[in-house]
Amino acid sequence: MFNYELQQTDKNARTWEITTAHGKIQTPIFMPVGTKATVKWISKEDLDEMGAEIILNNTYHLYLRPWDDVVKHFWWAHNFQNYDKPILTDSGWFQVFSLGKTREWDSLVKITEDGVHFRSYLDGSKHFFTPEKVMDIQSNIGGDIIMAFDECAPGESSLEYARAAMNRTHRWAERSKAQWLKNNEIRKKEGLHEQALFWIVQWVVYDDLRRESAEFIKRLDTPGISIGWLSVGESKEDMYRTLDIMAEVLPTEKPRYLMWVWTPEDLVEWIYRWVDMFDCVLPTRIGRHGTAFGSYGNVRVKNEANKLSDEKLDDLCSCKVCQNYSRGYLRHLVIENEIYGMSLLSYHNLYFLIELCRNARKAIIAWEYDSFRNNFWNKNNIKK
Repeated sequence: MFNYELQQTDKNARTWEITTAHGKIQTPIFMPVGTKATVKWISKEDLDEMGAEIILNNTYHLYLRPWDDVVKHFWWAHNFQNYDKPILTDSGWFQVFSLGKTREWDSLVKITEDGVHFRSYLDGSKHFFTPEKVMDIQSNIGGDIIMAFDECAPGESSLEYARAAMNRTHRWAERSKAQWLKNNEIRKKEGLHEQALFWIVQWVVYDDLRRESAEFIKRLDTPGISIGWLSVGESKEDMYRTLDIMAEVLPTEKPRYLMWVWTPEDLVEWIYRWVDMFDCVLPTRIGRHGTAFGSYGNVRVKNEANKLSDEKLDDLCSCKVCQNYSRGYLRHLVIENEIYGMSLLSYHNLYFLIELCRNARKAIIAWEYDSFRNNFWNKNNIKK
């Protein structure tokens, strides 16, 4: 029901074929984020058209609304949202931490050995996540790939706190594994597909702890490895350096998923550094605000220079937006706050990253990833 095969390597870049109950995934792969069982303003037909092979659903949001039992009632997320390809669900930790401090209620994000207490961002109601409960919620949602429950320590954490958070995450990882195995046995008896658990390497600001966490996670022996959220204040140079350090420890024989890759240039560099799977809300977020990815750098559609422009968003892009609409028309839609314009830019941005991964895969198979990478940087004229 779940397996993976390494197909090609070109130095550190590599390609995999990952098989799930809902189809195959060819890496490198970018995964559109369907936070609340939908990719914002993008239809299932759009996803198929642009070549998406897998999407991400958010555990925290689907737990709070409509509730994971409701998703299960509709025969799990695939049927609930009419998406017949693989789905990955996250652990919910980031939303617990960030959204527990919003609105008018006092913050309640209390971390204990058992789990984490938090408030719903919807109504202030109190909730409690344990590693076991998060595994159960993800089983109810029914994703093909699920994440262990972790604590991502803030970037400004002291060494003492960062070590405590890492050790607690490791204990939660062992508990997550036990519940995952139990749930898969139940799912097997009920005739349901197997779920593949990915561990999350604790990403803190100390190199020795990163190595220690990578060593621990490596010994847990699960189908894949996740590398946690990166936006804790590091420069890109530090981020690249850190993954280079961890690459020395993480096993090369398993797929690696890096959460929240922000830009096309990040994606190109992470593929160069042994990473296979990526996701981010950035393509649809910036699309809604009038920015498009481009082969020669971002295009800010609202700029006055585009008012009378009949140019495409990107001459090198073959998506339906670039083939059918001018910059001038897209600018008009965005300036008028027309949802259609925001949807078109979101579509283009998702297509751009999916196509970037497809082209990266072709380059790896041809042993030409160095040339592909250099050509990308030359076109974008961005300092690495």
